[in-house]
Amino acid sequence: MDHVGDCVAISNGNLSALIDPLGAELVSLQDCRGREYMTDADPAFWSGHAPLLFPIVGRLNDDVLRVDGLEYRMQQHGFARRMLWSEIETQRNAVTFRLSDTAATRVRYPFTFELTARYSLEATRLRATIKVRNPGRQPLPFSFGFHPAFAWPLPDAGEKEMHSITFEGAEASHICRLDADGLLAVQEETPLKNGRLPLHSALFTGGALIWDRLQSRRLKYSGSNGPWLEILFDLPQLGIWQKPGANFICIEPWSGLADTAEFADDLARKRGIILLPPGDEANFTMEVIVHERPHVHDELFST
Repeated sequence: MDHVGDCVAISNGNLSALIDPLGAELVSLQDCRGREYMTDADPAFWSGHAPLLFPIVGRLNDDVLRVDGLEYRMQQHGFARRMLWSEIETQRNAVTFRLSDTAATRVRYPFTFELTARYSLEATRLRATIKVRNPGRQPLPFSFGFHPAFAWPLPDAGEKEMHSITFEGAEASHICRLDADGLLAVQEETPLKNGRLPLHSALFTGGALIWDRLQSRRLKYSGSNGPWLEILFDLPQLGIWQKPGANFICIEPWSGLADTAEFADDLARKRGIILLPPGDEANFTMEVIVHERPHVHDELFST
């Protein structure tokens, strides 16, 4: 373990990663050859890398969070991504951060909480584990999401237009889209073709693609040759997004969704909200495996 600027560096000889305490955000993932698998974060498009979304995913109607008849202001994807997390445990190949409620968070979100984010490297696998604990005396309503932006194209993997995302299981015939206010709005026919999503920038002129009842828990992101990524997670929704022309693709496992334009009820009744009992905890995991061998699109998922 080391520090590079403000970031914590971890490595295991096969992979190295940088994690920024601001947001406990993964900003770099490289293999032993120095090939980068994360976004170039070009500010002309989007300067994020892999924000952690808490206590909401997406946008609230009018950016208003309602709890017990009171209203609070809450920006898209919540506040955890913009806060400084404490580094509480470090090893050569792993680091853990913590974030707890403060007077400033309770003005926007009137609940007690504790988050921990642990990043670890094992062989050619990055594992991110997020724990949400409720130390309070009332149920904790929240959503959580990962928002990693991977390089598009992947290094040494061919042209952008030759990349695709392969889903593990059969998915519904329709996906969701957001309206101009970022609220869950319309359904349209799925762009999947036999379980594969061929990637091209025109897919995203209408914004993110959203699977609100996802069956798959494993995806493959690959180009025409070279290294490819296997992405595993335990969350029930998925967003795929980019800004057309950018050199990234966001593959975002979520447990939670944006509001619809019609929703104006208590946070606890929002679709996708988890109600965590006092004293309990919830865990969310995402793993990214870097595969070096050439990828064949119709091969079975590895075990």
